[in-house]
Amino acid sequence: MAPKSYLLATIHRAENTDDPARLRAIFYALAAVAREWPVVMPLHPRTRAALAREGLADQPGIRIIDPVGYLEMAALERHARMIVTDSGGVQKEAYFYRVPCVTLRDETEWVELVEVGWNRLVSPTDPNRILQAIHAAHGTTGQDVNLYGGGDAASHIVDVLVNA
Repeated sequence: MAPKSYLLATIHRAENTDDPARLRAIFYALAAVAREWPVVMPLHPRTRAALAREGLADQPGIRIIDPVGYLEMAALERHARMIVTDSGGVQKEAYFYRVPCVTLRDETEWVELVEVGWNRLVSPTDPNRILQAIHAAHGTTGQDVNLYGGGDAASHIVDVLVNA
């Protein structure tokens, strides 16, 4: 798939896969988005089983693929138009790749990403609210800040040690 042409989705958390209402809301919203942009979804076995159980396995426009390794996932994240996830790690990786992210959870451990606009948090209980969050995030960027440093910590440590 061409870079920036698809939405990458990852759903695996028990609170989303084990709750039929939340699972339906998520997949109805993703199916609606898939009418506008391709949706690529490396599917966790927990989610695959839940979709089969709830009769949601065949959603038009959602390209379900097998789980991928770290490097392939990093490439999918880097080249996505947007990421929709319930993963803690993927939220942060989206920020590092400067890809807008919508997190489908009630809370996040990365509140700073929400505060600077790189991540939008939405409770996955209503497909319309999910869809609104995805459309609101589309084409946006967060603030241009280095939340986790500029990559030069080693130089600063050496300076402190040399000048001590």
